[in-house]
Amino acid sequence: MATSAFQLNTPSTVPPQETMPQTSVIFSSILGPSCSGLVQPNMGECGGVASSSGDLIFQDGRLISGTLEALMEHLVPTVDHYPDRTYIFTFLLSSRVFMSPHDLLVRVGQISVEQRQQLEARSEKAMLKSFSAKIAQLLKEWTEAFPYDFQDEKAMAELKAITHQIMQYDEENGTVKKAIAQMMQSLLLSLAARSQLQELREKLRTPAVDKGPILKGKPPATQKDILALCCDPLVLAQQLTHIELERVSSIHPQDLMQIITHMDSRDKHRCRGDLTKTHSLEAYDNWFNCLSMLVATEVCRVVKKKHRTRVLEFFIDVARECFNIGNFNSMMAIISGMNLSPVARLKKTWSKVKTAKFDMLEHHMDPSSNFCNYRAALQGATQRSQRANSSREKIVIPVFNLFVKDIYFLHKIHATHLPNGHINFKKFWEISRQIHEFMTWTQVECPFEKDKKVQSYLLTAPIYSEEALFIASFESEGPENHMEKDSWKTLRTTLLNRA
Repeated sequence: MATSAFQLNTPSTVPPQETMPQTSVIFSSILGPSCSGLVQPNMGECGGVASSSGDLIFQDGRLISGTLEALMEHLVPTVDHYPDRTYIFTFLLSSRVFMSPHDLLVRVGQISVEQRQQLEARSEKAMLKSFSAKIAQLLKEWTEAFPYDFQDEKAMAELKAITHQIMQYDEENGTVKKAIAQMMQSLLLSLAARSQLQELREKLRTPAVDKGPILKGKPPATQKDILALCCDPLVLAQQLTHIELERVSSIHPQDLMQIITHMDSRDKHRCRGDLTKTHSLEAYDNWFNCLSMLVATEVCRVVKKKHRTRVLEFFIDVARECFNIGNFNSMMAIISGMNLSPVARLKKTWSKVKTAKFDMLEHHMDPSSNFCNYRAALQGATQRSQRANSSREKIVIPVFNLFVKDIYFLHKIHATHLPNGHINFKKFWEISRQIHEFMTWTQVECPFEKDKKVQSYLLTAPIYSEEALFIASFESEGPENHMEKDSWKTLRTTLLNRA
């Protein structure tokens, strides 16, 4: 197997953690240098003082637990405090486990009103302006990191109410008013783009399921296979990477957090909004399944054994190129397709395949020890991405199902609430870190040239149903044992009755 572009050996040192998403500091002159909101590497707090000494717990300067009310109060700026951006991102992300974004926004508005009233009582106009700027900055960071929290009419109305209040303390055409106008314009553009994307998704359907050959029927001579369109494994791996990055880029942090919120829900009633929010996850998962079925279809539909062998070897090489690129999701989908029973049972075909490369791929995706081989490779790709000088080296596309399971178990094995009633914020730091790392990978621009014909084939080529795959497989290589003979007999009977 060709040497990968990154080392698979687990390093002795762990690379430094990345900081969370950042936004530009518009109000730095008003906020002051000590509370400019700049991200601290250790995820510490920026000049913050706990609102109640018993309600927030810090360890080595890092917030590790607190009551929900104290955590909300810590989110809202004061005259001499602006929360660290890593805290803002992590709390906004994790808070939806406990309450809706609208309810959180309402509480933020209430806390800011309480703070403002205290300043008004002291007639501190300069401090009121500084405080208003900080609230505007917080809302700006919220709308940029999680714009879809405001697609709800109630949330948008609450946002407008809060911004209207804080603009009262700014002069005509002042800094705060201009910043809020820019924030609202950017937010509306983001929401409009979201709406257009949802309309596009409605038009895109899962590839039609081909009913496959009926008994001895053969594919039409005019129907091309993948090798007739693309015979270069690297080119196909690059086009798969294009599709992966385009599809995964529609996943947002709150979509991933839905995994936890749905898991925690004890009732079985899910509103339409919940289904919409998880659509991007379901669509990406469906892509994996379609790719696996396409690989199996391309193998089973071939009549001649020699050509079928070539198709198998081609996909093995494609999977290897995906590995070298850092596209582990496509690699796993291809391996899964070749491991489906209709393909795996083709012993005569497999006997002609040089399986050493396939064995190496399966070694990397060996599920033993919690996929330790894959995780070592993923860590190597991550380190390469962190040191990268080009977009090619930045590509990391993890096996999505495994990533989702990691988030699931991270939430499951660590308590959400501590014995003292505090929220275990240490747990949410880690969940947020992993989601942020995933989002960093999704934002990489694909450096490979697009091949529209190849991409169109990958996305629209008919795929066989499971039944059709077995029919094609048995026609290529007859049943070898009693179980297969019974299955084949049942399939033939089903088809004859259907006819």
